[in-house]
Amino acid sequence: MSAPHPAFRIEGPARVSFSGGRTSAFMLHEILRAHGGSLPDDIVVVFANTGKELPETLRFVHECATRWNVRVRWVEWRRGKPGFEEVGFNSASRDGQPFADLMAWKQRTPNWTERWCTSFLKVLPMHALMRELGYGEPGAYVETIGLRDDEGLRIIRGRVRADREGRQVAYPLARAKVTKADVLRFWAGQPFDLGLEPWEGNCDLCFATGRGVRLARLRRRPEIARWWAVEEAKYGFFDRRDRVPSLMAEAHRSPDMLEPASDEFDVECGDGCGYAEAAE
Repeated sequence: MSAPHPAFRIEGPARVSFSGGRTSAFMLHEILRAHGGSLPDDIVVVFANTGKELPETLRFVHECATRWNVRVRWVEWRRGKPGFEEVGFNSASRDGQPFADLMAWKQRTPNWTERWCTSFLKVLPMHALMRELGYGEPGAYVETIGLRDDEGLRIIRGRVRADREGRQVAYPLARAKVTKADVLRFWAGQPFDLGLEPWEGNCDLCFATGRGVRLARLRRRPEIARWWAVEEAKYGFFDRRDRVPSLMAEAHRSPDMLEPASDEFDVECGDGCGYAEAAE
């Protein structure tokens, strides 16, 4: 293996966002290599759990931390100060509780006009952890995000948003010209892997994904529909296109359709949903 690219030599204080996907895991691996296998104390690796991550995602985060001997701090959103609870592989929610608590507080679902689930369940708990650790507000440290070179539009949008909000962001994968093919090549040579199809994503039935992707997820894991249907019945619709029960019925009617081709929805639910709405 060649020497790590200089882009992965991160200067602290910094927060490395680990979404639980292959791309951000590859970024973490290369950052570790660039630092000789051990991170400085002022580089904090964080995974934010919504309670709706697939089991494979949780296992993968745990396995990366164990195999690579790196501390990954797990956080979940909580209402009130400090805004998060630190959990671990064994204690992390697997029943959607943080997400359900957020909707109970807001008395509505995130939806096609208000995509604030990423902001509250992913971004804000990570900021809160850094604040609690003494690193101050966003902008006082570098947010290291796993967007690849072939995700140019998302990088542009991320930089514009960060500049507007006074935050520091770094995209070492993009700077190192890493593409999806490079990431897949890396994982093909590893003794372990995420174990999910690219279209399965992290959040098990994310309403921001395409209709074909959601149908494919329901065909593979019909049991995931119940939680979404229950929450939808309480607070309103996630998706203006389809209700969860109707999607489930369609998945039952056409169980043998081809699975969709889709890019991996890796970086914090796409790193683009509703960040500004978290201020409300």
